[in-house]
Amino acid sequence: MKFKGVYYICLFFLIGSFETSIGVDDTSKPDPLDGVATARWLVSQNNWGVLSTISIELGGAPFGNVVSFSDGLPDKGCGIPYFYLTTLDPTARNTLKDERASLTLSESPIGSCGKADPENPTCAKLTLTGKLTLVTENTTEAEFAASALFSKHAEMKGWPQDHKFQFYKLDIEDIFLVNWFGGRKPMTLAQYLQPSNQQCELKERC
Repeated sequence: MKFKGVYYICLFFLIGSFETSIGVDDTSKPDPLDGVATARWLVSQNNWGVLSTISIELGGAPFGNVVSFSDGLPDKGCGIPYFYLTTLDPTARNTLKDERASLTLSESPIGSCGKADPENPTCAKLTLTGKLTLVTENTTEAEFAASALFSKHAEMKGWPQDHKFQFYKLDIEDIFLVNWFGGRKPMTLAQYLQPSNQQCELKERC
């Protein structure tokens, strides 16, 4: 019986320690009062999200697809998401008719929400809305897109050439951020693209 009691005490402390340490390395997380820094942080730290387009196969219904993306080299993002897509997939195919799209990200995959539910306002969420456009081949921007994506998604370099993957970017028109109680955090596109505390070394390529 004594052994069983010690066992439960040890288990209790083990569980408590585990729950306390679940992905809560939030030392780089911006102050919730700084919406611009939070939005840029979410885009920089995430490497996948849900990209929604207007479906040509579902009569114009919204179609959300999990996609990988990058806004630049690790911790040196420009804030503009780049993608490596093929028209064999509905997302890229939809843009041939309607370029409107939105990318939705959550703080939850980063691991800094603790035990908060992803829908809890303290667990930041971001939706960037605009147009999903093809990056012109053999340009400085195409080089930047390749560097940004392959530095975070090395597997992409080996994807089948006959699938004709191409680089795309989201030309942002609207920014919807919730990172605390009180609703949407107001922010202009100019503020988002040029935050005072995070200048992009390659911004001319974005």
